Order: sequence, then structure tokens, then C-alpha cells
Amino acid sequence: MTSGATEPVTIFALATAPGRSGVAVFRVSGPRSGDVVRALSGDLPQPRRATLRTFQNPVGRAVIDRGLVLWFPGPASFTGEDMAEFHCHGGRAVILAMREAFAGCVRCRPAEAGEFAKRAFENGKMDLTQAEGVADLIDAETEAQRRQAFQQSDGVLSRQVEAWRDELIAAMALVEAAIDFSDEPDVAEDAVKQADGRARELAEQIASVLDDNHRGEILRDGYRVVLVGPPNAGKSSLLNALARRDAAIVSDEPGTTRDLIEVRFDLGGVPIILTDTAGLRETESAVEKEGIRRSTESAKRADLALWLDDPDGALGEWPDELGGFDLLRGAIQRVLSKADLLTVAQRDAARAAAMIVSASSGEGLDALVSVIVTHAESVTRVAAPSFITQARHRDHLASALQHLRGFGDKDNDVELRAEDLRRAAFELGRLTGRVDVEDVLDHVFGRFCIGK
Repeated sequence: MTSGATEPVTIFALATAPGRSGVAVFRVSGPRSGDVVRALSGDLPQPRRATLRTFQNPVGRAVIDRGLVLWFPGPASFTGEDMAEFHCHGGRAVILAMREAFAGCVRCRPAEAGEFAKRAFENGKMDLTQAEGVADLIDAETEAQRRQAFQQSDGVLSRQVEAWRDELIAAMALVEAAIDFSDEPDVAEDAVKQADGRARELAEQIASVLDDNHRGEILRDGYRVVLVGPPNAGKSSLLNALARRDAAIVSDEPGTTRDLIEVRFDLGGVPIILTDTAGLRETESAVEKEGIRRSTESAKRADLALWLDDPDGALGEWPDELGGFDLLRGAIQRVLSKADLLTVAQRDAARAAAMIVSASSGEGLDALVSVIVTHAESVTRVAAPSFITQARHRDHLASALQHLRGFGDKDNDVELRAEDLRRAAFELGRLTGRVDVEDVLDHVFGRFCIGK
């Protein structure tokens, strides 16, 4: 350590879920991790080998518990620092006593949310996209989300961005050579021509990744299915039937639903967010008008809209005020509800134009679920991995693509075109965290739980 440098504080945290459990795991990271192990359990164990020890409070030497200690000397650890894990019993009293023991060690404090992962990033153990993948892996609720988050944490986007960045650096070197040899026109022209080819191919690759139907973001955040239609069309009853619980209030009184009600499902590994909305109609009620406005906005953002009507209403068309759907993003499925009340003639007339379902009898529900899953899988399930899983990724790649296309403008001076390449490289650097990321660190690592 250089003279006058401040030693990093050693941090500790409970890495398992709080509450009563069979086993609790505490993590410690920082330069005094070895001192913490000695203070609580004696000599350092062999690296990366679970060792049975008795845990004591360093103040007073009161015995707390008996459990396992693992020692991970840096830089071969998750954070790149010296680290240790303490595996003890998961009773509340044991956890409290262990916390007090850690806090009694010199220059050791509780970790903040995401501080272990942040130290791993700062010590070069992972880049920013991998850290985001770890956070998504912790939050994953479905198998498809888990697979995508693991790919991200494993560096699928990082490796692609680094390959692009290498190509950009090669193109930048060619342009710099053209500037340096501007007094030799043939050499300069050939160098710029080669750079043009590399930049054009790179732009095509990034444009192809951006043209992905937003499937990575949809899978990460959930595929949005919105129930929309006039009052008393059976939207709330259908939501309850699909949720298999009374999530929404059902009443014959028009305007009962005035706010958005969301229910999450795991259908075939795909996260589905089903939203019940206020019935669309003319009304004088200010509260109901606000509910209808929210319904309209929700329908416009939907990946799949289920347009409901009942036997007493006309099976109308999608309302103009809801706007048109981008058929690459969203779809509309017309549904005639309350099938148990339909006459034979109504069934025959409606079957060609809409699905027929009944929330009370269950008719058509399995078929409707199948349609939802088919729509969701068509967007989220493809053979290739999704490189883009967050809006931040898309923004930086879109900016890099804009600068690459700016480089293709041959009317500009070569010095200005070189600046476009530098800015494209800067955007890729920001994506992985190589440069200028202070403004996003708190946002990224603040999502983590304590102890990760």
C-alpha cells in the first residue's frame, strides 16, 4: 500500500434470506477478512476448503455456534479481494450474535446493497453487463428468465461488444494512418477505404442485433397481456379464472374496475403479466375517466391485447382511439366471453371471428392460455441468445450505430469522420463499463440484495 493511502473497509453481510432457516451464510470481503476469520474462529483454513470451526465473539470470547468456514484469498475470489464465508445455523438469535461479532472486528462494517458485486466490478472480475446479468439471475422467476440472465452473467453480451470494439479500434487505426500519411494520397485513400469496409460491416451487425423485436427486454420484464373492452364484458371474471383466485372485484355494475389490476404467471417458462382494465365507455365520472385513460395507455403498451365482448354486445372492432398496433411488437386477439350464455346461433356467428370462453364453466380457457403462450413464445423464444436485455443496452448500441453511420458520410473531412469512430467506441465502452459509468453504478448495483 502506498504511503498515505486509505485501506478499504472490510464489509460483511448475511448472504442468505433473513429469517428462520436451517443454514445461514455470512460473507466477508476486504483486506481484513483474514483477521475476521482469526478473530471468530482461529487460524485461517486452507483456501477454498470447508472447515468445521467454533465461532466466538471476539469481544469476551463467548461461543456463538459451530459451523463451516471457507477462505478465499484474493485475487482468486468473487470480489477480487480476500473473502471468507461463515456457514452457521439459521436461527434469529444465532444470526444476530454473528452480526454483533463481525461488527466488533476492526474496520469491519455491514455491506450496502450490491457492494460485493460492485467491488467485483471495480476489481475487474466482471463488467457492467455481467453484473446486470447477476442481478437478473437473482430476480429470475421463470426458467426462460433464468437462462437469459445466466447467459448475460456469463458474458454473452460482453464478448460480443469486445469483438465489436476490437473492430472499431482497427478501423480507428486505419483512419489515423490516413491522417498521418495525408501527403501520400494513395496510402491515405486505401486506409480510409479499408476503414469504411470495417465500419460498414460493424454497423450492419449492430443494426441486426437492435432489430430483435425487443425480445430480451420482454422476457426480462414480462410479456404483457391486457384485457380490454366495454364494461361488463367479463374481463375481471376472466382474470380471476386465469389467476385461479379472486384478484379482481366482479360486479354487474358498470365501472366497477377503475384501476389496473396485474397478475403474474409463469406459462411454460415465459413470464406473463395479465392486466385487467376499466371498461371503455362514455362517462361523466372523473375517477372512471382516469381509469379509462390508464386502460388506454396500458392497451397501447401491450404485447398482446385480448379484446373482450359478451353475448349482449356487438363484437366490435378495435377502437380507433387506442391506436394501431405495431404487428412486430403487439397482437390483438378477439374474445367472446360468457360462453355459457350463448345461443347456438350466437356461437356459430362468433366462432369465425373470435375465441369463445366462459370464466364460470371453464370452456375455452385452456385454448386461450395456449394462444397466449404461442404469442409469447413467438416473441421471446429463438435459437440465438438475446444480447439486449435492458433499455440501457439498446440506448448505447443505438448511439454507437448512429456514429458509425456518421462515419459513412464521405462528404465530411476525414478528421471529423475519425471523431465518429471514437464516439462509437466510447458508447461501447460505456455499455460494458470501461469508461464513464459513474452515473449508472448506483442504479445498477442498487438493485442487488444485501450480501451480493
